Amino acid sequence: MPDIEEVLPKYQQISGYIRDQIERGELAPGAEVPSERELAVAWKVARPTAAKALNTLRQQGLVESRRGSGTFVRGPDAVPLVRESAGRARQYGAMYAEREPVDILAAELVGGPEYVTDALGLAAGSEVIARRRLVTGDNGDAELSTSWFPGDLAGVADRLLVTQRLPGGTATYLEAVTGRRVVSVFDEVSARLATSEERKRLRLARTSAVLVYRLTALDADGAALQFDEGIYPPESWVFRQEYSVRGA
Repeated sequence: MPDIEEVLPKYQQISGYIRDQIERGELAPGAEVPSERELAVAWKVARPTAAKALNTLRQQGLVESRRGSGTFVRGPDAVPLVRESAGRARQYGAMYAEREPVDILAAELVGGPEYVTDALGLAAGSEVIARRRLVTGDNGDAELSTSWFPGDLAGVADRLLVTQRLPGGTATYLEAVTGRRVVSVFDEVSARLATSEERKRLRLARTSAVLVYRLTALDADGAALQFDEGIYPPESWVFRQEYSVRGA
């Protein structure tokens, strides 16, 4: 399978790199983003390509242009983005920026719900590891997420059962202790009514819809290593992806 960086158009590689810097906190709100000219030189591309990369970031709500001054990272009032599949695939395992407040609610072995065992390729009723988190953004918007793993990993990856963040992310940890590496991911997005637990955690009204983002990570043998499910409140989060259309 070709590397994602080789598939994505150059302008998306540039915008994705800058977006990752923003998410990791390396480019803080108010920080100036490299100009078209600087990006063109650094990435060895034409200026229209660099301009397209900056425009992509503007469309994603991550940066803003100030006439006569340059392009700057937007402040905490910017609308958060549900993590895009291509960006997460490039750096899978670092699901959250280091600066993001993450409260790990639980890390435990449980009987897997049917949709989880199906996603992980396990028999119905199999035990799975569940790591549940509540992530709160700078502007108060929240995300409730769960990472699910095959239960048999508990014997070799016991830190998955500790309610602490894993440096570098779960995929990095799993590769170190099991030798299995995430090489591909696929995702899906849907919407449904929030459960009572989700309404409580996300401080939603009695009847509220939520956005559900699911991502399955596969190893080199095509076996599911991790299944993630993110729950997002309405209106506060958006999901955007870009695709290269050839022959149109």
